[in-house]
Amino acid sequence: MKRGYHHGNLRQALVEAALALIADKGPTGFTLSEAAKAADVTPAAVYRHFAGRDDLIAEVARQGFDIFGALMEYAYADGQPSALAAFEATGRAYLAFARKYPGHYMAMFESGLAPANHPELAQVSARARGVLERAAQQLSEHLPADRRPPATMFSSHIWAMSHGVVELFMRGNGAPSPFPPEDLLEAGIGIYLRGLGLIPADS
Repeated sequence: MKRGYHHGNLRQALVEAALALIADKGPTGFTLSEAAKAADVTPAAVYRHFAGRDDLIAEVARQGFDIFGALMEYAYADGQPSALAAFEATGRAYLAFARKYPGHYMAMFESGLAPANHPELAQVSARARGVLERAAQQLSEHLPADRRPPATMFSSHIWAMSHGVVELFMRGNGAPSPFPPEDLLEAGIGIYLRGLGLIPADS
């Protein structure tokens, strides 16, 4: 017999059901009714918490960005022990998150949701971006002002590189790589930072 909306923590149970479905079918490969079935509740009970599937996926993504932002903050560690070490740590944190939280990652980056349409999601995603932007800003302060890229551009380049490594070489969506994802990202960041003059060319 299906449980009704008095289910102990239905909202979170639906999130957990959605995570399992996302892992199996992708973020757009299931219906709200399937999520209700997986959570063992009636479809009508779902609508007491979510207006539709997009709202449910947005909550999964929000929780993902919350975890992601906390991991990035921890990795950044207020720029310690150095701006360079803190910046590189945020790149490694990106890969660690994608590996440990694949369902959240897919909801965050592959669902097609516009954060602007979900205020709470927009807020937590901005927090995560802000950590990387602060890391980029702190590191770029070691450059002359006329050679200093905007922190948003700087951080976007590293975010794109991190995302590309995850998609192509961690999740198997590209050609096999003879190198671990962490090594690929570290080398890519190194090349980028040398190009900016933030790492000596011979290091």
